Amino acid sequence: MADTNENRLWAQLPPIPDDKPVLIAGPTASGKSALALLIAERCGGVIVNADASQVYDCWRIISARPSIEEEKRAPHLMYGHVAYDQTYSTGHWLRDVTPLLKQKQRPIIVGGTGLYFTALTEGMAEIPATPPEIRAEADALSLRNLIEGLDLLTLQKIDTQNRARVQRAWEVQTATGRSLADWQADTPAPILDLGNTVPIVFDVEKSWLLDRINRRFDQMLDQGAMAEVAAMQNRFDPSLPAFKAIGVPELMACLEGRMSQEEARDRATIATRQFAKRQRTWFRARMKSWHHIDAASHQ
Repeated sequence: MADTNENRLWAQLPPIPDDKPVLIAGPTASGKSALALLIAERCGGVIVNADASQVYDCWRIISARPSIEEEKRAPHLMYGHVAYDQTYSTGHWLRDVTPLLKQKQRPIIVGGTGLYFTALTEGMAEIPATPPEIRAEADALSLRNLIEGLDLLTLQKIDTQNRARVQRAWEVQTATGRSLADWQADTPAPILDLGNTVPIVFDVEKSWLLDRINRRFDQMLDQGAMAEVAAMQNRFDPSLPAFKAIGVPELMACLEGRMSQEEARDRATIATRQFAKRQRTWFRARMKSWHHIDAASHQ
């Protein structure tokens, strides 16, 4: 059955020339990592992470990183290479991935963080780092207050339901005196020309994806997600990006007796659904020229 499913998926792919990087984007739980591994085994290449939660060394299960067994089947880079308390932005990711584009092995860049892909293929403004005191001030503000501090053009360009994106825009404007939209207007040429890649995006049917999301968190619990979060309990800091990964705040609340495991499961599943909805919206709006594949057709 697995071979049949793989072949159905494979039949939807565009040609994959030996000299072109492969980009694979898609919402959480859509099967991106499995496709990356399939391409690596059939065509060769090194799999490179483009998912913001999977960069942290403390989360393998809760972030759905490839398993140790999967990592043995093909080279994997930029997974779990960042300490839990380290700042890691899209700019950091772009700097880390750039040298890999020049290596002999073809990169197969896979993940669900849309900003990573747009920074790579559309360019990224060179915005100065945010001073710690401004970051602390932003952490203390409500989402509504952050939104009220932004200009209209920037608000039109970002997901105002995503606090991390709104806070980033507020920090940039406060720290530099220029709006994020203004900085982005000065964006340099991209590092990677989309026309010289094989860009693939999972265009998934909603009910199919929700079913996978509903089953996935149970699988994470079975695989030891609770123990993984418990191992970080004495270092838990809700302001750190690593601890904002979906499932971490919920299971931490469960460990601290503020929530039952059933409630933690339900809340994490709902948060994952909401996140997947934002991803699907982003990819459909920003990746219209990519090669769209129907993940449900291989299940």
